[in-house]
Formats: sequence, structure tokens, C-alpha cells
Amino acid sequence: MKKIAVIVTNHKDLGHRGKKTGLWLRELTDFYHEVKDDFEVDIISPKAEKVPIDPRSLPAAALNGRTRQYYLDKKIQRQLDRPLTPDEAKANEYAGIYFTGGHGTMWDFPDNKELQRMTAGIYEKGGIVAAVCHGPSGLLNVRLSDGSPLLSGHLATGFSDLEEKLLGLYKDIPFSLQHEMKERGALVQIAQLPLEACVIESGRLITGQNPASASGVGEKMREQLNDMERYS
Repeated sequence: MKKIAVIVTNHKDLGHRGKKTGLWLRELTDFYHEVKDDFEVDIISPKAEKVPIDPRSLPAAALNGRTRQYYLDKKIQRQLDRPLTPDEAKANEYAGIYFTGGHGTMWDFPDNKELQRMTAGIYEKGGIVAAVCHGPSGLLNVRLSDGSPLLSGHLATGFSDLEEKLLGLYKDIPFSLQHEMKERGALVQIAQLPLEACVIESGRLITGQNPASASGVGEKMREQLNDMERYS
């Protein structure tokens, strides 16, 4: 069974006003639901530390049966308690890599050289790269072997400035993800209505705008990988 690397944040502090962040739970569980039957999943984070869950995402575990099921799954919990680190993972084992969101990713994803090398390696060997919400933070500084940014020339999406402002968090973030994606040459597309699902396929790059998009990103990755297997 082919494997997918799921990347999660270790960062739990949001800005300087005492707010907390971490992994946005649904962006793991919704994606996992879409790929679990066809692919083995490894959870990987910058540090070998317990993954913090954004407290604002926890109500979904109480209100949504599927989210709760996976949140309580012992296999997932073990991986969240002690995730793999990029240097422990072997990039050549993965058919795809998926960056989950949560605001914490804006601090510990962009400058992680090991994640950048892993992502570029998977992509350049024909694998799929995917990200949702704030997860594209992990793609900002990924460069391919010819020196070009991975995002350059691709249609892509991510959590928008408008969505940050609607949540009252624009003053807490270290940078505008929407702006930085454009700076890397991405052709950023944003849904007409904030917080509604928006999934964009651009070749072997799949991005989703917000938590509502995680399931769609998983579905598209599963379809692409299965098609690649079918026609290989």
C-alpha cells in the first residue's frame, strides 16, 4: 500500500495576545477519511513533540461523529502524541505529501529546510503535493532543483486575508499567506464567499482554501494517485 505524508504543526501560540493555536483538527480528520482505505498515512511534524490541537477546532469533535471517531482513534492518537520528524521519514517512500493547517503552521512550516527538501523530492519524483488552509505556508519556500519556487505558475489557494479579518485574527498572524503566495508566483484564487469550500488542482499541486476544503483535497489526491497507479 502506498504512503502519504501528512504534515502537522507543533506551534501552539498565536501572536502576542495570549491566544492558542495548533493543528486544525478537521483538516486532519476530513482528509484522513478520504484516503485511509487506499493509502497508509504517516503523521510528521517539525519536532518529535505532542501535536497541539487548536482549541477552536475541538467543538467539531463533540458535534461531528466522524471527526470524533478519528480524534479518538488510537492509531491516530499515537501518531499525534509522537509524530515522526522529517529526518526520520524517507521521502522516497511517499506517493504524496499533505500539509494540514492551523495558524501554528505560519511559524514552523515556512523555514523548515527538511520539509522543503522532502516536498521537492516527492514532487520531482512524480508525487502529489497538497495543502489546505494555512498549510500552504509549508510550500512558500520550497524550491525545485532548477531553483524555481514550487508555487510559481500554479493556480493555488489558501486561507484568505478576508477570512483572517472576519475571524479577528489578522493582527495576530506573522504574515499574509495570500500575499506571500502571490509573491512566490502563485496565481491565487479565492472563493466568492468566505469560509466556503474551494479546492484547486493545478497539475500535481492540490490546494484548499479553508477547513471546509480538507475533504475535497483528500478526495482529489486519492483520485490522482489512483489514476497514476492505474495507468503506470
